[in-house]
Amino acid sequence: MAKWVYNFGDGSAEGEASMKNLLGGKGANLAEMSNLGLPVPPGFTITTEVCTAFYENNKNYPDDLAEQVKASIEAIENTVGAKFGDEENPLLVSVRSGARVSMPGMMDTVLNLGLNDKTVEALARKSGDERFAYDSYRRFIQMYSDVVLGVEHYLFEELLEIHKEENGYILDTELGAADWKELAQAFKKKAEQELGRPFPQDVNEQLWGAIDAVFGSWMIERAMVYRRLHNIPHTWGTAVNVQSMVFGNMGDDCATGVAFTRDPSTGENAYYGEYLINAQGEDVVAGIRTPQNLTKDSRIAAGSDMPSMEESMEAVYNDLADVFQKLESHYRDMQDIEFTVQQGKLWILQTRSGKRTAPAALKIAVEMVHDNIITKEEALMRVDPAALDQLLHPTLDPKAHRDVLTKGLPASPGAASGIVVFSADEAERLAKEGNDVILVRIETSPEDIHGMHAAKGILTSRGGMTSHAAVVARGMGRPCVSGAGALYIDMAEGTITVNGRTINRHDVITIDGGNGEVMAGEVATIKPQLGGHFAELMGWADSKRKLKVRTNAETPLDATAAREFGAEGIGLCRTEHMFFDADRIVNVRQMIMSNSEEGRRSALEKLLPVQKQDFIELFTIMKGLPVTVRLLDPPLHEFLPHEDDDFRNVAEVMNVDVSFLKRRAEELHEFNPMLGHRGCRLGISFPEIYEMQARAIIEAAIEVSKNLGEAVIPEIMVPLVGTRKELEILRKLICKTADEIIAQSGEKLEYLVGTMIELPRAALRAGDIANVADFFSFGTNDLTQTTFGISRDDSGHFLDDYLKADIYDQDPFVSLDQEGVGELVKIGVERGRATRADLKVGICGEHGGDPASVEFCHNTGLDYVSCSPYRVPIARLAAAQAALKQG
Repeated sequence: MAKWVYNFGDGSAEGEASMKNLLGGKGANLAEMSNLGLPVPPGFTITTEVCTAFYENNKNYPDDLAEQVKASIEAIENTVGAKFGDEENPLLVSVRSGARVSMPGMMDTVLNLGLNDKTVEALARKSGDERFAYDSYRRFIQMYSDVVLGVEHYLFEELLEIHKEENGYILDTELGAADWKELAQAFKKKAEQELGRPFPQDVNEQLWGAIDAVFGSWMIERAMVYRRLHNIPHTWGTAVNVQSMVFGNMGDDCATGVAFTRDPSTGENAYYGEYLINAQGEDVVAGIRTPQNLTKDSRIAAGSDMPSMEESMEAVYNDLADVFQKLESHYRDMQDIEFTVQQGKLWILQTRSGKRTAPAALKIAVEMVHDNIITKEEALMRVDPAALDQLLHPTLDPKAHRDVLTKGLPASPGAASGIVVFSADEAERLAKEGNDVILVRIETSPEDIHGMHAAKGILTSRGGMTSHAAVVARGMGRPCVSGAGALYIDMAEGTITVNGRTINRHDVITIDGGNGEVMAGEVATIKPQLGGHFAELMGWADSKRKLKVRTNAETPLDATAAREFGAEGIGLCRTEHMFFDADRIVNVRQMIMSNSEEGRRSALEKLLPVQKQDFIELFTIMKGLPVTVRLLDPPLHEFLPHEDDDFRNVAEVMNVDVSFLKRRAEELHEFNPMLGHRGCRLGISFPEIYEMQARAIIEAAIEVSKNLGEAVIPEIMVPLVGTRKELEILRKLICKTADEIIAQSGEKLEYLVGTMIELPRAALRAGDIANVADFFSFGTNDLTQTTFGISRDDSGHFLDDYLKADIYDQDPFVSLDQEGVGELVKIGVERGRATRADLKVGICGEHGGDPASVEFCHNTGLDYVSCSPYRVPIARLAAAQAALKQG
């Protein structure tokens, strides 16, 4: 018989930490903590294999699951001395999700399950606290109705707010037993009105309803969006954890909280967290109440006059500090812990490796190496390369004027400016249109995940530093200010009112997630300062990686930034980008519009000195590092004039009629220009273009070599080659031009001529093409387009549909399609090197900065990757991780 259920608690467990693929992260860690003898409420985990079976069998469970669940419920009953559904001493349980990787707030949870009209009376008698019993019951009705039965959460919140207003209450804690009893009945009635049937009283029906809901939540929209954003396979499934309840809402000697063993925003080695007295865990995570600080130091730093847990519950806090020490020491990583205090006794409900910002990840990893807790290799594997992006962008200028509206909690560091939006849908829509947006909510919910990802920053008026908004924002690297209680947010009117001022929808605001400030307007920024832990970790990465990392750059600004980020040369200089400057475009258009070689050469003579100066600047910045220059590639239509003024300017320079130019523009029109007269095809038709560019490159290289006193070795790349003959003809042209210039100069200069492999035919015929190529560079942007037959510029209209339907695991323009495009890359490398063993091979599409694609390049034996300047550190770390994985 298959084992579907694993028990834990009472100092032992059937599972342990290494079983997270089967038990999920939460279930595996509950088992591990039980084995460590920590105070974990007993329970059981239904495995991820059940989730897989559930979806494979039309949402039906394995036949023997119910029997195993029943046996595990009995095991909990025996441990705690209470009985599920008993009208004298009832067992209550929580039902929670638990995937193998943390997905905060994305799936469903039900607390206080097992309460009904009879068991709530027994709970009141047993606890001697009627208020606590009916508070727990109304919470259960609301949560179960929302999560399992599909009744909107806000309907119950409205009833609660009306009751408070009618009775003059401000805080939930002011309500007494009679209030909660009345509200429990009102909640049941509302559920029945919405559903057309009574709220379920049978505890076993409740249990299986909750289990169904948790497994069902694996495939709800917000969870699927989260998995797409974090590249988590849908096939993994979730486990379900059923655990006996402990209560943080039984009185003032009870509490609930969330804590981290180190600060997840900064990485400081200090306890960080929040708690609420007389509350349940969802109150902290959902941001329904703004919690209090865990430690005295953090309370003082926050300027709060509410007592910290360290001050108000000293003995329990000391127990909690001992648990922090044990868990961090055991897992050798910063831990995120959920706990409850019931009548002065501490219970641990969850531990996991805490989500952290990039600065915190760096600090924690490096300091743990210094403290001999982990090795340098482990430290490198602990930091997500993609998260480094958070470190590489500007921060607010401390000298800039700030019109501070209010201050909230610094929930996730970084700063962002953007227009105010009040819904996740609007945030996503406006961001797609190219706007920077700040998502403003009273409190975020898991349904907001798509808008949070689209926004530059997140601002909430409720919630603490461990609320849903804070945790998700930190994981995404988005700045977040939470709990800005001075803000009055009117969602219907689309306004924020604060201290007598009104901010309207689409007004610009700035938030600073590092100090909690909310400012009107846009605030100036400054470049990031990289050093310290970043430099140390990058040094370790460079010592481990085998792949070189170059940059895609054609301006001095980008080239300089890339060098600062550790680029080892330029892997792609797109010369066409140099031609769009206002003082050059007229000459470029003259070259294109001319219908004679003489006219084109006249224009090219004007372009030669400026093109040469471009290369002089790049070669000087790179100081002898390799620079791969791609000759003119794009379709000519991109340079054509469109406005009448532009036609007149070109006509004046060429001394021709505007009507002639317009006819010429029509002649050059193409129906499918991306597959038209571009790349090497231009060089074949108009060899004088590539001749001028080769002259500019070689003359610049000779001049810089003399000035620097060290050799510059330019790499001249011919784009869009599909046949050996194309490259053979153009190589002869380039070499003839280069050799003549070198001979005339009396200097020595090495240079390479290679090609960009961006057509499937080129990859398949790489062995033949390698006979006339010194190097290959895979242009995976176009190779992806031509392999899939998809236009990158138009794919946005349908790509989301393909991702939702699981046709593609991820956007193939973001992360390399290793099965199809990757197969062509492998073929190209193998066949090219079979012809020429010393063939230098790299990649220069945007995939060069994607960690998964970098790992593929390492495993395929490429020499280098090239990416945009701000992704160079990402590629350096990803290359080191790839080398460590390979061993």
